[in-house]
Amino acid sequence: MRRLVRPRAVPTSAETHRVTPFEIFIDLVFVFALTRIIDFMGHPPTFRSMGQGLVLLVLIWFSWAAYTWLANQVRADVGVIRAGTLLAMAALFVAALVIPDAWRAAHTGMTAPLILVGAYVALRLVHFLLYYLVVAHDPRVRAGLRLIAIPIVLAWIPLVLGAVYGGTAQTLLWVASSLIDIGGQRTAFAVAGGWQLRSPNHFSERNALALIIAFGESLISVGTGAGTAVTRAPVLFAALLGLTVTVCLWWLYFDRIGPAAARALAEATGARRDRIASDAYSLAYLLLVSGIIYLALGIEQVVEHLAHGRPDSFGGESLDWASATALFGGAALYLSGRLLFGWFSVRSAPPTQLVVVVVILLLLPVGRMLPALAALALVATVLVGTVGFERLTRPPGPTAAS
Repeated sequence: MRRLVRPRAVPTSAETHRVTPFEIFIDLVFVFALTRIIDFMGHPPTFRSMGQGLVLLVLIWFSWAAYTWLANQVRADVGVIRAGTLLAMAALFVAALVIPDAWRAAHTGMTAPLILVGAYVALRLVHFLLYYLVVAHDPRVRAGLRLIAIPIVLAWIPLVLGAVYGGTAQTLLWVASSLIDIGGQRTAFAVAGGWQLRSPNHFSERNALALIIAFGESLISVGTGAGTAVTRAPVLFAALLGLTVTVCLWWLYFDRIGPAAARALAEATGARRDRIASDAYSLAYLLLVSGIIYLALGIEQVVEHLAHGRPDSFGGESLDWASATALFGGAALYLSGRLLFGWFSVRSAPPTQLVVVVVILLLLPVGRMLPALAALALVATVLVGTVGFERLTRPPGPTAAS
């Protein structure tokens, strides 16, 4: 009788592993997905579409994060891992294509929600199979993966049901799916242990690149909103304000807290390292990216108001509540994510950061009444002031965190 041959393990990466060009290449589809989410929320922006966009962003983000963990274990550009990742890239591309119609039923053929769910399930299934192959040499980790698979598969049930029912039921069922997936996995991690980080430099670098990709969306939104009116003075001024906002967001992360967190991740060991990666980079980063996406939506609406408004009105009409909430709420969400990221990574959460979040939220009703250009200028002023204040008041030293 022939003996069963155990699958040969894929060689794992070294601790010095860094991001490969192939990973940056597949992130192009992640960029496309973010663009489609903004497109979904912005025509026209409503609180309903913004909430549904957040559900889509959660699905896309945790799918991307799962492959980031995989690429940390083994090179993504070699052999079967590369083939599987390209297959996942195709699935994410299909999902991104139908995102604008994610809540729209078709009269003929397969509905966009079902296509989206099918692509998402394929994306997660390929990841699980690849990860299972990577840890073939470790029966304990494989047993943990089988436990983690339970909430992942259970979360697919409300996804399918939501795609079938549509409407409000779809929203509620997809929210339930996200809660089952995230909550169930974290519970399983507590019991069986979570993903084990191998290369901290690779992980922090890959996530930082994803943040830069998201920053690009706030610049793309300027061109999307401007259209052919880009030469008008108010539109140009709004574009420069949008660039100022993006520079401030970059500065508030990359000037101090990003490098400090990367050092903390590299210096940590064992469970502490895994916890920083999971809580700071996979969870808090979702708030950072979500804040950028909502800010991009808000900037797009400001520029669009100016591009299509009366030529004699320099500041444009005031924003509606949904657009104003995207603009001011996006800034508050980003700063809240930075606050949590600092706490999870370097145990730093200055009270002044919380004060700025509260101030921006309190300014939301003011921004709703102001002309669109003035509302964007107000957000830019607060962010510039925050950057200046933190540059002047923080203590010097390579380990200080803002």
